Amino acid sequence: MQSRSHALPVLRSRRVRRGPAAVVSAVAVAALTTAVPPATAEARTDVALEWYDATAETIAAAGAPTQSTNSRTWAIGWLAAARALRATPSGVDVRDYRDAALAGAVHTTLVTLIPARAEDLDARLRRTLERIPDGPAEERGLAAGAAQARTVLAAREGDGLDPASVNVAFPTPEPGPGIWQPTPPAHSPGLQAGNRRARPFLLERADQYRLAPPPALGSPRYRADLAEVRAYGSADSTVRTALQTETAAFWYGSSLTLYTGPLRVALARLDRPVAERARLVALFHVALVDTQIATSDSKYAHLRWRPVTAIRSADIDGDPATEPDPDWTPLHTTPAHPDYPSGHATYSGAAEQILTSLVGARTAPFTLTSPTAPGVTRTYTDWRTLTRENVDARVWSGIHTRTADTAGVVLGRQVARHTLQNAHRLFR
Repeated sequence: MQSRSHALPVLRSRRVRRGPAAVVSAVAVAALTTAVPPATAEARTDVALEWYDATAETIAAAGAPTQSTNSRTWAIGWLAAARALRATPSGVDVRDYRDAALAGAVHTTLVTLIPARAEDLDARLRRTLERIPDGPAEERGLAAGAAQARTVLAAREGDGLDPASVNVAFPTPEPGPGIWQPTPPAHSPGLQAGNRRARPFLLERADQYRLAPPPALGSPRYRADLAEVRAYGSADSTVRTALQTETAAFWYGSSLTLYTGPLRVALARLDRPVAERARLVALFHVALVDTQIATSDSKYAHLRWRPVTAIRSADIDGDPATEPDPDWTPLHTTPAHPDYPSGHATYSGAAEQILTSLVGARTAPFTLTSPTAPGVTRTYTDWRTLTRENVDARVWSGIHTRTADTAGVVLGRQVARHTLQNAHRLFR
């Protein structure tokens, strides 16, 4: 028991373990068609799902106020787990070792980054360890996972993804046609501007996939965008349907929260070795961190005003065809950062690309609920529908133009493809 007491001195009684975890190589893979077999009395607990849930619940209970910081926590923990699972030492039970390694990696990451949840996480680890026989497989796996977590944590130290760095003060630009300004009702200064200064996991630079400028003011595309959001995104719209209003509300909250469910579905149904399943979760969140960095770069490079500003200030956009409406109000409150591109859409594009490449485009039906649409349950059979709904939802909420949404999907997919093409750099 010496190696365990050295790795985790507060946990001297028992083991680790967690079933499969994550994904294929950096290129595509087979479609996800295998259903999870029915549980039996002898069925072994899936440690990958156990610690996936532990990660999600820990972040929900005491995570950071910034989405990119929480994505970073996911990425570090599951990257450490995937690295610990690359090889199994000879002379030990393979599954016991892998379960212990996965739990050790994720546990060490979470208690380090979210120490307020240490007591709960320690209890979870004890429960996992109690299911693994004492011996070298458990001890060596636990030690390997913890060691990989410490290595990744050290490598990411000072990467600029902490809340203070992400939300570093951004000076409001001088007002002008098309230029972002703080939006009602709070008129808060720009948030998340610091993401563009953070160190990516795999991107070479934050501006590596910077989007081309948004449509010129007064152009046909600009007019169409503004006319659509003015009509369908207004708080008192007479053309938006009840279903469209529901969609806007469903996707109004954090995309990180809503994509936790679909990723878990993919993880549960992926009938592959635990190392590949851990890679799925790791690559998903590595792509999401880098996507958020790239999103911030394009947002603050182009500084395009939000629809509420554009519609209320149409008299200064130089286009006589657009009339100002100083009382226009969007269905939902506009977030405090520029319009182009939509962060929700970049997140969706990246998530769709990772899931499609690594588990296939379609899956058996699964349901999803949303904290911003109480009582609503939606059923999906593919990942792209989630992306389409995100694009529509931000327009119907009145907080993004359609061009900002569609451009965001393109950016997210580009970053995700880059992640997959360069995944070998994470696991060497």
